[in-house]
Amino acid sequence: MSEIIGYIFIVIGLAFDILGCIGLIRLPDVYNRLQATTKCVTMGTCSILFGVFVIKGFSSTGIKAILCLVFLILTAPVAAHALARGAHASGVKLWSKSVCDMYEQDKGEGKR
Repeated sequence: MSEIIGYIFIVIGLAFDILGCIGLIRLPDVYNRLQATTKCVTMGTCSILFGVFVIKGFSSTGIKAILCLVFLILTAPVAAHALARGAHASGVKLWSKSVCDMYEQDKGEGKR
């Protein structure tokens, strides 16, 4: 039974990863692409790693999967935020149909 649950998590993770890849191709600017890939790929890869843990249990492979999952959850959002701030600071423009630029508004109010 645990193998079936593990495989379900792996399939869900693969679906998230595929959606993240489609978002990377289809979305219009760096910031939208970064949002799609970070959210989808983080959730997808974490789901795959959790599925591996469910299947393998507390073996060396399962423990490594959990450690990778924790590392991914901690580092992926931070890296995406740093990339977005770096892109904005270097002058990468938003998509022409973007509604607002919160970084620019915060910068104008002196919150940076």
